[in-house]
Amino acid sequence: MNGIYLLLGSNIEDRLKSLNTAVDMLQASGALVQNHSAIYETAPWGKLDQNWFLNVGLQVKTSMEPHDLLRACQQVEQKMGRERNLKWGPRIIDIDILYYENQIIDSDSLIVPHPGIPDRKFTLILLNDLAPDALHPTLKLSQSELLKYCEDQSECLLTKYQLDIDLA
Repeated sequence: MNGIYLLLGSNIEDRLKSLNTAVDMLQASGALVQNHSAIYETAPWGKLDQNWFLNVGLQVKTSMEPHDLLRACQQVEQKMGRERNLKWGPRIIDIDILYYENQIIDSDSLIVPHPGIPDRKFTLILLNDLAPDALHPTLKLSQSELLKYCEDQSECLLTKYQLDIDLA
């Protein structure tokens, strides 16, 4: 997998505005967006009794090391008012690092590739938009192959929403 890939999601307040605000803040912190997926409306995962999410995948370029990028993502979440009260609960913004090049990281604060990738259809659909042939560094399957084998049946609907950004 070449590149750094992030997943953004929001399911409270103005979801599209939240995605755009997060993208602006990430770029201001030094994570420059090179490409992005379409925006999808997705059923909640993990905790089902909540609003649907808007999700978008980003390919970013940055000089930040993985843990510094994680801190930058968490700072954006915090500044936007993210509260971590309930696992998989509602959130104004959620930013996950899916891949950081071909690196494999397993620390207390960061696991890359994100462990949920093979099990979450919405994540694989976003990655398939961005890099369908890129191989997962440990599973050695492409994003399109992972999507084909994914057993998650959650709904994931393509929207007409657009990010308000200029690509780096």
